[in-house]
Amino acid sequence: MQLHINTYGSYLHVKEQMFEIRVPKEGPPKSGMKYNHLAAHKVKTIIMATGTALSTDAIKLAMMHNVDIVFVEQYGDPIGRVWHSKLGSTTKIRKEQLTASLNEVGVKWVKHWIMTKLDNQINLLKDLKKHRSQQHGFIDDKIERIQNLNLSVQTLSGKQVSEIADTLRGLEGTAGRLYFETLSALLAKEYQFSGRSSRPAQDAFNAFLNYAYGMLYGKVERSLIIAGLDPYLGFLHRDDYNQLSFVFDFIEPYRIYADTVVFRLFSGKKVNQSHTDQITNGYSLNQAGKELLVGAINKYLEEDTIRYRGRNQTRSNGLQMDAHTFANSLIAPPQEETV
Repeated sequence: MQLHINTYGSYLHVKEQMFEIRVPKEGPPKSGMKYNHLAAHKVKTIIMATGTALSTDAIKLAMMHNVDIVFVEQYGDPIGRVWHSKLGSTTKIRKEQLTASLNEVGVKWVKHWIMTKLDNQINLLKDLKKHRSQQHGFIDDKIERIQNLNLSVQTLSGKQVSEIADTLRGLEGTAGRLYFETLSALLAKEYQFSGRSSRPAQDAFNAFLNYAYGMLYGKVERSLIIAGLDPYLGFLHRDDYNQLSFVFDFIEPYRIYADTVVFRLFSGKKVNQSHTDQITNGYSLNQAGKELLVGAINKYLEEDTIRYRGRNQTRSNGLQMDAHTFANSLIAPPQEETV
């Protein structure tokens, strides 16, 4: 399971070789603490939000059981993680990752990730169309335009990603505007929004979406590290200082997970004004909003199963399999051609 600790004043430590989480009880100050206990082998990831604390014993127990600890800021983006010191994979993968980022292999994968992202957006809109007969024409128009943009991505060619990067970002950005414009139009009027916004979000929908993406960044980074890949060595995204460039590349096909969960929360009218706070120039998720979203995301990724590669498994496991598949493709011997 994924342990998400976001209640202000919570404390994670060790008792009798188990994680003990102390959470302040609701009510006036000094109301006391609630205690929860978890066996270390049942935990996959520990996420610590601002305003929480943990002991060095808890860090040691997590390292002994290969549990990574992720620290996130108020918008849900990871700001650091504690991981065991062993690489856990051959360094050849990272060498080949660098090589691929500079040749046609990188071009192939970047196009694949973006095309898959756009396909997923199209499929979500097609699914939403089924129950909205009065908006078929509007949705069909947006789907067709995104499909044309996806075809343009497919026809791009180059020996290095840098040769097509600007065009690719332009096509992806245009598709994104069409996609989110459609999602907004399909929501009740009180939930509609004017495009993507972040830090701070300009509306409740984007506040939820930003936090969901932040959670997804942490999951993707973990999957890449386990697969032996370098989360900083990007193909399309710039190699800026301390930027997880490859996480931003690899996450693209999986953003649909966050989109779907957030849209369902809003379309199902499970979100209300009590889940967000107005801050300077925008909105932010509060404790109630985070609890609602974290529960929904974890269920969708860690509990619900899908048919993937011939068997039933969670979306989180599927993501991990994809990371391993990509890593293995980098070091696989070239296929011999038969004449």
